[in-house]
Amino acid sequence: MIDYGQFCTVARGAEVIGQRWTPLVVRELLCGSTRFNEIHRGVPRMSRSLLTERLRTLEEVGVLRRVTTPAGVEYQLTTAGEELRPIIMALGHWGARWIGSRLKRDQLDAGFLMWDIRRFILVDECPRGRRLVIHFRFTDAPSGERLWWLVVEDGEVDLCREDPGDDVTLIVESTLRTLTEVWTGDRQAEEATRSRAIRVVGAHPDAGDLWRWLGRSVFAETRAARPRAASRRRERPAQPVP
Repeated sequence: MIDYGQFCTVARGAEVIGQRWTPLVVRELLCGSTRFNEIHRGVPRMSRSLLTERLRTLEEVGVLRRVTTPAGVEYQLTTAGEELRPIIMALGHWGARWIGSRLKRDQLDAGFLMWDIRRFILVDECPRGRRLVIHFRFTDAPSGERLWWLVVEDGEVDLCREDPGDDVTLIVESTLRTLTEVWTGDRQAEEATRSRAIRVVGAHPDAGDLWRWLGRSVFAETRAARPRAASRRRERPAQPVP
């Protein structure tokens, strides 16, 4: 674990939360993931051995507890862990407001994007008594990451990597970057659909309801409302002084 060698509680707190990947592991726990594989789906580029190490450290400092249930081992946040919620949320909103959105290619991740959509889909907006199957096709993702199915039925949401074998309600075809930009608040879904950057194929009423069902990232509104003038000044390359 990091050791700053200071008694300051900012330093002591950062020794725990400032380790690589730890804020994202805490984010997954705050989002409701309790099983090891669920947590790992939210940090797919983190090695499983390092995730095990980080979970052990968080348990040792009292951020989470490891509980054995009939269904297997679960990781549950303690009171100390729950108190990190406003800190993690504030960090996310700060990043949405001030950090540039021009993502590098290796920062685009179909697996994490679909997992985020899966857990934040607005289930209450989805029609009851119907099985919705939304098939996502990423035209530019690696071959193993191009096809995804989101299945919503009776308030439950499943994310599938293989065809679930049901009639598809909607097909959503897009580049990974475009759907990421819509999800994070950098682009409006209506504009992306109108310009054909995203193609939605299906019955007209369902196609019109898609974005109401999916919603956007919890930080999207902050990103969309960011101080644009300040952002442009910061992101514009510095001009040489004559």
